[in-house]
Amino acid sequence: MIQLKSRLNVIDNSGALVAECIKVLRNARWAEVGDEIVVAVKRARPISDKTSASLSAAKIRKGDVRRAVIVRTKKEIRRPDGRYVRFDDNACVLLNNQQQPLGSRILGLVAAELRFKNWVKIVSLAPRVV
Repeated sequence: MIQLKSRLNVIDNSGALVAECIKVLRNARWAEVGDEIVVAVKRARPISDKTSASLSAAKIRKGDVRRAVIVRTKKEIRRPDGRYVRFDDNACVLLNNQQQPLGSRILGLVAAELRFKNWVKIVSLAPRVV
């Protein structure tokens, strides 16, 4: 359950490290795994002159406002077979204007519910789907 002011780890290689939810993009107070939100980047990797010319993904700076999709939550998720799955942290992946992942790699595991919510590109980039 991600709501206003929730902090999330960014698990792609876009350059952002921590983001804060500033809007849930559906008609509810909270968002779940697979939902799209608007985030403000709170912590990012430092950008030097050498890396900014070579890496296109390192353009994210502190204070940037982007859309993101939630890939993990601390709040448990109930599966249709009755099992519950929960993760150690809240995590998201930043998106570009075409609703595709901003980074080219995903650096952690993601929930299997993303496949059913049509985030197939994120599922295919993830090293592990739980």
